[in-house]
Amino acid sequence: MYSLNVPVPGRVARLASDLFPYLASFDRVRDRHTLVCKRFEATDFDRLRERLRQTLLGSPAFEARVTGIDFFEHPPRGSAPVVYLTVESPGIEAFHGRLVDEFGAIDGLEGDDYVPHITLARGGDVADARRVASQEIDPIEWTVSNVDLYDGNFRETAATISLPG
Repeated sequence: MYSLNVPVPGRVARLASDLFPYLASFDRVRDRHTLVCKRFEATDFDRLRERLRQTLLGSPAFEARVTGIDFFEHPPRGSAPVVYLTVESPGIEAFHGRLVDEFGAIDGLEGDDYVPHITLARGGDVADARRVASQEIDPIEWTVSNVDLYDGNFRETAATISLPG
């Protein structure tokens, strides 16, 4: 499986590191932080990459902003709860919508169900998730000027697509 991810700035990684003491009780704490914009079940990398390049041709860079911490008590997949950084970005939502129009949505995760976020940890106690979500953070803003096509099988970025500024 592939996904199109929005790289996040180092300030987000530092924030996640600062939050680690609140996350230590969870089953899995993420050490890599990205914002998944769209998942693909395609298996042909070259065809997917070219189709993405054509779909994203002329897509402008856009702004994104981490604004707080929240959690999914009942995520559609995987262990619960999922603690995450909230992301506000009309640009990401429009970008996601364009990709869903072209490639379709994965039920329960995309389309109207899509919530832009950066996962911090998952699995554990809901009370711990509430405790983490009650922490206040300073907003972090950045410009998204490229996206990464991530290969879930090899757990690495397979291609980067630039967005014009």
